[in-house]
Amino acid sequence: MKVAQVQFAPWDKKYNFDPADLILEVGDQVIVETELGLELGKVTGFTDWPVAGADSLKPAKMPAGTADALFPGIGTKAERTPSASPAPGEIKKIISKAATADLEKLPSAQQSKEDFDYCKMVIAKHQLPMKLVDVHYSFDDSRITFPFIADSRIDFRELVKELTKYFGRNIRLQQIGIRDEARHCGDFGHCGRPLCCGRFLGELNSITSEMAELQQCAHRGSERISGVCGRLMCCLSFEEAGYKKLAEKLPPLDSEVKFEGRQGRVVAQHILKQTVSVFFEAGNGETGGVVEVEAGKVKPIR
Repeated sequence: MKVAQVQFAPWDKKYNFDPADLILEVGDQVIVETELGLELGKVTGFTDWPVAGADSLKPAKMPAGTADALFPGIGTKAERTPSASPAPGEIKKIISKAATADLEKLPSAQQSKEDFDYCKMVIAKHQLPMKLVDVHYSFDDSRITFPFIADSRIDFRELVKELTKYFGRNIRLQQIGIRDEARHCGDFGHCGRPLCCGRFLGELNSITSEMAELQQCAHRGSERISGVCGRLMCCLSFEEAGYKKLAEKLPPLDSEVKFEGRQGRVVAQHILKQTVSVFFEAGNGETGGVVEVEAGKVKPIR
């Protein structure tokens, strides 16, 4: 069964919905029912169902004036948590494609800016150590979500009360990661190109120092291999498979090889150049030292 992956905001996760009889394409705007009410989302792709660990959103009523029941606790990281994968028949269906009239119901950019600025002002008033990132409205206009980033737990109960009183709607404060903020706000990387996370990456996979070591750039220092978000660059993750494939074509480090009749030891690999540095000992009238040679011209000694 093919399901559509729908995202409600650039900083939010993707959720699976049944397209039913609708003919959808990537980029289509659709209306769906979630546990928080009606939402307008964008189709970002398609996948097979069931998917282990996939998220499903079930309709449920939320009490007014709360941060919402999905919060594991006041000030903790508020992300929608994966539920057990339901049977194919249980996944929620997409209600319809969004029509022009539906899109015209959305708040204007000016309204969004005013609401964002008001929330930012209230945050400053309560002196809360959090950075507001965006403002998001549910399609049924019953709820406003304010995503934010913070380094620690935040007690925002008074903030929620004040925002609820002012806007007259359910208020949801959702803590997101600093990488999600970078994806949403956009910027340019060290390479001079727009950030990969906002340009073409789907999921933000974990990035480890081992990836930097494989790609021989760990020695450059954390600043040079970190993105504008302060985390290790995303390219270390999605380029890992390519580096591994190229590395398989090279003789292992410390392995013995032959080159032009001489026996030496591999002391360094140059993955992108597809060369290796080989140490040769002096002897038989030959000088010793390290020589960089093409990997295809050396033969391993088994």
